[in-house]
Order: sequence, then C-alpha cells, then structure tokens
Amino acid sequence: MASAVHAQTAPVDVDGASSPASADVVVAAPAPASKPVMASVKEKAAEAATATLSALLPRLAASDTLPLVDRSAMVAGDISKLLAAYDLSKEGVVSQEQQGGKVNAVLQRALALMGTPYRWGGTSPDSGFDCSGLVGYVFRTALGIELPRVSRDMASKADAELVAAREELRQGDLVFFGLKGRINHVGIYVGEGRFLHSPSSGKDVRVDSLITGYWANRYLSGRRVAM
Repeated sequence: MASAVHAQTAPVDVDGASSPASADVVVAAPAPASKPVMASVKEKAAEAATATLSALLPRLAASDTLPLVDRSAMVAGDISKLLAAYDLSKEGVVSQEQQGGKVNAVLQRALALMGTPYRWGGTSPDSGFDCSGLVGYVFRTALGIELPRVSRDMASKADAELVAAREELRQGDLVFFGLKGRINHVGIYVGEGRFLHSPSSGKDVRVDSLITGYWANRYLSGRRVAM
C-alpha cells in the first residue's frame, strides 16, 4: 500500500524581525496557486494504468493451457472495451464505474502474492499463507479491512453480502468451498470463472478454475465484502 507523502512548507516570518519595506516600495501579491500541469498528467496516467490492469487481470491469470491465439483475441477485446470507456471530458480519463479503485487494489495485491508457498496457520508473505491467512492479508493490507481469521467465519460475516449464484460473482468477491455444506476453504474471485487462493501443503498461491475441475465441484457460496 502506497504511503502518503507530505510536502513541507517553509515557515513564514511573522515575528517582525526583518526590516519593514519602505513606503514607496510596492510589494506584488503572490499569484494564486494552481494545480501543476505535470501533476494532473501523472494522475490521469495512474488512472489509465489502473483501469488497464483491471481489464487485463483475468487474462493475465488465465491458465497456460489456453491457446495463445485465443488469449490474444480476448486481450484485444478487453483493450477495445477499455478504450471505449475513456472520457476526457471528465477529470479522470475513465469512468468511475470502470475504474473500480478498491477492487483493483485487492486484485493487484492478491496477484502479486502468486507463488507464495502454502503454510498452515500462515498469515504473511514471509511465513507463507493458508487459505484464510492469504485472504485476510490481502484485504487488510490493500484496504485496511479486517476479516475473521477462518474461512467459515468469513462466510458468515454479517456485513458481507451473500452471492448465491456463481454467475453473479464479481471481481474481489470471496468464494467458499467445502463438502456437505461445511466450509473449509476460501479464495478471491479474479474474474472469468477463476479465483486466487492458497490451496494446500506443498503448493503455492495460484489461480484455479471455479467452473471446471476439483474446485468447481466443491464450490458452496460467495460473499461480497463491503468496501
């Protein structure tokens, strides 16, 4: 999480120690401060980069088994949709709906942890993660949101909206797995039918399918954390 940088302003001389200006000297009033053009450009560039990454995240996390031609076509489609969302008439370069800043922060933090080894009880990149340790770390460090420690408690969190249908999941939602209605695993939905999680001992944080395979058969529900 980026830290805020505070600019220091030089102290104003208010003790009257300096010599007063003579009566015939006209002191020009300082020009009103204006927002530097460069700062505005940098802000717009940052917004564009965030929106671009958000649009491409599901493709970047896609399975390597997807043919290169198909993946290229999908990425091209995403970029076309992104360009259509640009709106230079507003302060930002993209609409607020497309920007989704908080969801982007969660996805970026989560995907940056891919490859971190699983460790039972682990809650940090240094020690490794178990499934709920990973999810808790992502939301805490990306947005300052504290989640319950274990997956079953996350699934019953009162202020998190229940997402009953798999088709209604959105990026950043929590997804829960188990058998016979008993939850024992959690991950973060990244889009395109895939989710990021810390699977089990001997494996690393990775992205798997929510639609086919092992985890599809154990999916139980989703939760949308209030951001």
